[in-house]
Amino acid sequence: MESWIDIHSDPLSVDDVYAFLAEDEGGGINIFIGTTRRVTGDRRTKLLSYEAHKSMALKEIASLIGRAKNKWPLLKVVVLHRIGDVPIAEASVIVGVATSHRSEAFEATRFLIDELKKTVQIWKRETFEDGSTEWQGETWID
Repeated sequence: MESWIDIHSDPLSVDDVYAFLAEDEGGGINIFIGTTRRVTGDRRTKLLSYEAHKSMALKEIASLIGRAKNKWPLLKVVVLHRIGDVPIAEASVIVGVATSHRSEAFEATRFLIDELKKTVQIWKRETFEDGSTEWQGETWID
């Protein structure tokens, strides 16, 4: 099984993710894209900023992929997360999986994004249009 894991400040490319996941033996590719939304509750968001303990986060992502591999017959996996400022409508995280069947692709992708949000050392600061900021928890949450 091939995997592509990265945390960096450059914009994330869905085209590059799909090109990596394309697999002759694959019958299902599922890609989740998490983006910065304009409104959180009743407040308007200007941008999100992410920070990470990169070495710990990469190690935890690799562990999550190992757990997913034990549960589903994965062919390829991608987990990319952006750090720094991420403006409205831009991707902050992409999780993608290639498997032989669609149900496995859906299940594995859901597992990976949900566990990433719970356990990986990536923190989010939301900047609102009124200039106020707010840190969101100890790990990445929505």
